Amino acid sequence: MGRGVIDIEGMNSPEMQSLKNTETPDDIPFCITKIGHVVLKVKDLERSVDFYTQILGFCVSDVYPENMMPGRMVFMRCNRDHHGVALVGGASGNSSNTELHHMAFEVSTIDEVFKARKHLIKNNVQIQFEGRRRAGAQVAVEFLDPDGHWLEIFWGLDQILPNAKARPPEEWVEVFSLEDAIDNAPQGQDTKLKDDNLRKW
Repeated sequence: MGRGVIDIEGMNSPEMQSLKNTETPDDIPFCITKIGHVVLKVKDLERSVDFYTQILGFCVSDVYPENMMPGRMVFMRCNRDHHGVALVGGASGNSSNTELHHMAFEVSTIDEVFKARKHLIKNNVQIQFEGRRRAGAQVAVEFLDPDGHWLEIFWGLDQILPNAKARPPEEWVEVFSLEDAIDNAPQGQDTKLKDDNLRKW
């Protein structure tokens, strides 16, 4: 069986019904509002950028050269978000369905990023990064799922109006803790917490 097949018997098996009936607890201290962006590894960066811009209509927001991201990186948008898709060059071959770099989930407030960090640590999830990245200026906490997929919970991604330009690199403020992200905000980003007790320091 494969794509296009509907296996009713398999879907109704006890194993699959157990997965389907998984309930979400009511006490999660944050609420993911959308999948924020996908970053894909590609073999030929120029060819892929051409496809996403010329065929799919994405706009390029920012780029990283080789010394900022091995393989180089191109951030692209399809709406006001700084990036919805980003491409990283250097894949060794065509896709074998292992090209996903990371997946990001947006929350509505900066407080929720802090709550997410606390919740992840409480549940023994090792934090891989926290703070603010460069292009896009989002405040984030990054971690791995049980299979090693890199995930991100973020707030504050730059919004870009149609025909406008992205924040220039001179205004990027990369930091490596959530507290530093609050204390060192880029121009126009309001990082005031509603609950200062969420800070570690």
